Amino acid sequence: MPSPPPEDDSPLADPIEVVESHEVAVPEPTQRRRRPGSETPRARLVSLWVVVLLLGVIGLLLFRYRSGLWFDLNDPEAVARAVTPRGALSDAELSQIEIFEQASPSVVHVTVRRGNGNAGTGTGFIWSRDGYVVTNYHVVAVSNEWQVILADGSRHEANIVGGEAASDIAVLKINAEPGVLSPIPIGNSDDLRVGQNVYAIGTPFGLEQTLTTGVISGLGRQIPSLDGHLMEDAIQTDAAINPGNSGGPLLDSAGRVIGVNTSIFSPSGTSAGVGFAIPIDTVNRLVPELIRNGSIERPILGVSIYQERFLAELRRRGVPGVPEQGVLIINVLPGSSAARAGLRGESYSEETGVELGDVIVGIDGEPIESTADLYRVLEKYNVGDTVTVSAMRDGQALEVEVELQARPKPTLRR
Repeated sequence: MPSPPPEDDSPLADPIEVVESHEVAVPEPTQRRRRPGSETPRARLVSLWVVVLLLGVIGLLLFRYRSGLWFDLNDPEAVARAVTPRGALSDAELSQIEIFEQASPSVVHVTVRRGNGNAGTGTGFIWSRDGYVVTNYHVVAVSNEWQVILADGSRHEANIVGGEAASDIAVLKINAEPGVLSPIPIGNSDDLRVGQNVYAIGTPFGLEQTLTTGVISGLGRQIPSLDGHLMEDAIQTDAAINPGNSGGPLLDSAGRVIGVNTSIFSPSGTSAGVGFAIPIDTVNRLVPELIRNGSIERPILGVSIYQERFLAELRRRGVPGVPEQGVLIINVLPGSSAARAGLRGESYSEETGVELGDVIVGIDGEPIESTADLYRVLEKYNVGDTVTVSAMRDGQALEVEVELQARPKPTLRR
């Protein structure tokens, strides 16, 4: 037996009990923490059965309340429904169909290629059996190549015969087999009435042989042309006229051409219910002259003038001397009768800067307040007539005699 330990006299010491044992005390195991989201196999099995039961309930509900649809989708006896007889077409529909079927063989699709590589498209119609095709000037101007696609799909290379920006009319010529071309019937436009039915056939957005219908919604409209002239007596219609319709025919209820579709009034560039057509009486007067001469002989003074939009911009900028009314001359063509009469255009000097030209305020006593007035008055005269031009120069009135000359022919590539 071991001997007792020596006594400790220290008052702070506690007696120590000695345990004789060969066993080592092991601390109780602590409980392991479960990671978030981890489940025991039993919990996972319970979750799976819950999902299976929910899917089963959903399937039973769908089968209970949608069983009709289920059986319809799998019905081997399903058949197409019987067709309800339509009956005869209305007289109005038959009339429209007849108008389209009679006129469409005479309507053509015009494509052009310009010097910058861009392509353009428009519409036209057959004027005569010898291959003349009428369209808009703005469709074919400044182009290198022209092609006419007939209603039967045949393509024909075309040459330009003549055209005029002021009237927006141009004539093309194609070579086709005899008997192939069918000229469109021509009507008249001097007895049109607001409210009568009209029909437009064209190629909007490249979609050939498209028919749109409407009524004449206005007569005697003025619309601007490419060169600043105002075309008189234009027909306003609500028949849809979109890009590509230009140059196509506007027909009356007898299937006759009463106008040539030329433009739309729309901020977005698509049909907005306001389209315009050149009256056929004007076209019928100008086309023979274009075929004979290649251009329209219109009288001019021999001066170039500011258009209204530029005058408005000069006024907005506060340029001194810009008239509120009248036509401001930019320059006088050398050798013209206006130059011989002494009319002046703009000039420049280092001392005074830019000096504005003469302002035309009248012709033969008729007031000229705008460029539209000038063009309208000149239409009453012929080349070679002499007119009295009233003008203002530096606040002083003057009158000169000017012999009207022919407008230079436009440069059209042939």
